[in-house]
Amino acid sequence: MASLNDLPEAPLERLQAIVSLLRSPEGCPWDREQTHESLRAGLLEEACETIDAITRADDANLREELGDLLLQVVFHADLAGERGAFTLDDATRHVCEKLIRRHPHVFGDAKAGNTGDVLRQWEQIKREEKGGEASVLEGIPRALPALIRAQNVQKKASRVGFDWPDTAGVIDKFREEVAELSVELESGDRHRLEHEIGDLLFTAVNMARKLGIESELALENATQRFIRRFQHMEQALAAEGGKLEDTPPAELDRLWNAAKEALPDR
Repeated sequence: MASLNDLPEAPLERLQAIVSLLRSPEGCPWDREQTHESLRAGLLEEACETIDAITRADDANLREELGDLLLQVVFHADLAGERGAFTLDDATRHVCEKLIRRHPHVFGDAKAGNTGDVLRQWEQIKREEKGGEASVLEGIPRALPALIRAQNVQKKASRVGFDWPDTAGVIDKFREEVAELSVELESGDRHRLEHEIGDLLFTAVNMARKLGIESELALENATQRFIRRFQHMEQALAAEGGKLEDTPPAELDRLWNAAKEALPDR
């Protein structure tokens, strides 16, 4: 049995030692079986749970979730170390060097007067690091949620000047996409409908970006509002001995409006 007295006191070193011990022949069978591939879902889940804690402004939960997320990082680094690929120190050293390199206005003589200057400089340095021929849109993971990925694509395009000067252009584009969707509704062509709905969503994300709103968070909040109001309707009907599926549309509209009044936007 492993002795706790043999573990380092420094928190990060202690975590690394625990993970290494769990992976050892004297450790845990489950931990020994894990691979980079088997841990992918867990990494995504922990990241999402961390975001959820941030959204709720729950510091106690955020502390816990950041710890769980850090465990994923340490575990993957331990797996890489076992293969002789790299260590956690290597990964940490690499990100330190990258931060210094990409902040020449802090660690060098470059000038950046505002956030826009910083982001344009960051993108230029990234492209130079990749030989200067990489696409501006390279490096955006396809595994990202679609709304986040769309917004990241648009941000990167905007940093090199490919953008509407104001929200009026986005509104016009949104109306154009609604009109095109209306035309395709008559055709009934599923492929074209998917295409036009995608364009409409992409334009909505662009409007969120122009307004400084995170589209993923906006949709999540809208979904939560719908859930709260829908459940309010269910409870109101249950109190009367009714069911949603047996309720006529006009009554559902009344119940929905009552739910909106009882649960205003927040």
